[in-house]
Amino acid sequence: MPDRPAVGPRAPAAAAVRAALSETALRGALILPGSLWRDVRVVTQTGSTNADLLAEAGNGAPHGIVLVAESQTAGRGRMGRRWASPPRAALTFSVLLRPGDMPPASRGWVPLLAGVAVAGAIRAETGLDARLKWPNDVLVRGAKVAGILAEQSGDAIVVGTGINVSTSQHEMPAPGATSLVLAGAAGLDRERLLARVLAGLERWYLAWTGPAPGAARGDASACGLRPEYLRLSGTIGRVVRVSLPGGQLLTGTAQDVDETGRLVVAAASGLVPVSAGDVIHLR
Repeated sequence: MPDRPAVGPRAPAAAAVRAALSETALRGALILPGSLWRDVRVVTQTGSTNADLLAEAGNGAPHGIVLVAESQTAGRGRMGRRWASPPRAALTFSVLLRPGDMPPASRGWVPLLAGVAVAGAIRAETGLDARLKWPNDVLVRGAKVAGILAEQSGDAIVVGTGINVSTSQHEMPAPGATSLVLAGAAGLDRERLLARVLAGLERWYLAWTGPAPGAARGDASACGLRPEYLRLSGTIGRVVRVSLPGGQLLTGTAQDVDETGRLVVAAASGLVPVSAGDVIHLR
């Protein structure tokens, strides 16, 4: 994969946090020979970047498209939750991926892979101890700072990400959330952060889809993705309560994330692999 140039100098003041994103600068930094990214678009406002790219995927759009919105009015989270962001207070973007003949059982790693890219970028740009809450949240000091939603359309997967950057407490979309600025990040540049997230996502995606020596495509352990996810996890080792589809509750200790991306919970009945559910950290 080609080296990624930085997008401009590090911002000297907090004013850069809500500066408008430059589509030209992002395209120059990310669309390089041999790269995953084919197109990067920045729009002032849309309802949902995921909905927009899902429609494009249904019309045959190729992989590697990035759609960024300075403001979303009808963003979606898991379980049908709605999510809106004030103009330029967050990073809200979606990417269109087509993993081809990737085994269906391995595709559960796509949102986890995106989480690794987001947490890694936050840690590198801010020094904050970003942690992953299975399956789709990024936490700082136990509060949600970013969320990820992956949706499928045919053989395409659209991954949407929302990162609260300078969102103030009264602008928060939900209680229990935070932003990078509220968590103590100063002099933050949204453009640099976005470029770093997308570079990380590209690196992990290409490693995951390209087989390591002696391993199959989608082998999250062989490509290093699973070890990195476990290193960044804030869920493993915690006592959790999981709300399962159908209304059932599962309580136990989060023990592992398996080869297909499922959370393995040590419950009273034994080890239970969970492929979908809402997790609450109890202690």
